[in-house]
Amino acid sequence: MRVWAIANQKGGVGKTTSTVSLAGLLTEQGHKVLVVDLDPHGSLTSYFGYDPDSLTSSTYQLFQGDDVVSKDAILALVVDTAVPGLSLIPTSPALATVERQMTGKDGMGLRVGKAMSVIEAEFDYVLLDCPPVLGVLMINALAACERLLVPVQTEFLALKGLERMTRTMQMIQKARPQPLTFTIVATMFDRRTQASVSSLNVLRKQYADNLWRTTIPVDTKLRDASRLGKVPSQHDPEGRAVRAYRQLMNYILAEDKQVEDDQKDAKQASEQLTA
Repeated sequence: MRVWAIANQKGGVGKTTSTVSLAGLLTEQGHKVLVVDLDPHGSLTSYFGYDPDSLTSSTYQLFQGDDVVSKDAILALVVDTAVPGLSLIPTSPALATVERQMTGKDGMGLRVGKAMSVIEAEFDYVLLDCPPVLGVLMINALAACERLLVPVQTEFLALKGLERMTRTMQMIQKARPQPLTFTIVATMFDRRTQASVSSLNVLRKQYADNLWRTTIPVDTKLRDASRLGKVPSQHDPEGRAVRAYRQLMNYILAEDKQVEDDQKDAKQASEQLTA
């Protein structure tokens, strides 16, 4: 099972849209996918037609009770969506109280990672949709994931938010046993506006090593898909944003495969040396 987190310390940059779009495309390839809503505002939960205010089981339960939650207890939180192969652990407003409740408790940043490891045989991919605030919820996602996607709207204020996010990633890197692979994704790009073009140029200059070279364009069909509760590839399979997200997914999958191949080669070389 692969775990991806979608995070940025600024709202309105396309985190939930990216989560839903990539999840839908992964299911089209036959993968079994789980999306997890770690944002108390519940945009991802609402996207799939669930009301965060009325749910009795949600991601809040992952932070309650013992440090390790049982497999049955975690799977009891999973709900279906209208997309075959795509499941959801929804959120609730109670998740906003976790920060205060978890202060001072050992292992507070590892709850999500431990929960996902318990159900790793049940899903091929888990996508964690994060709140736009650095706190225990985002820390949990960054500790649990193998890859981080950072959507950044191509406008000035979003670039300032990216600066904060990169400082957070530097901090997390020091605490992780394995390096955190992250990809910055330029979203809501409109080549007709100087603001978008100049912002993209700044990204390419300052973050060249981690920036996905293509962009996610402005596309009203994404908003239409959200209104209908469909993943974008269901609503408009050949739309320009869907095509871009498909390219992004293929890029990530190819990069992940290369990492896995390199790890296998290194392991084989080590075994040969010690044989």
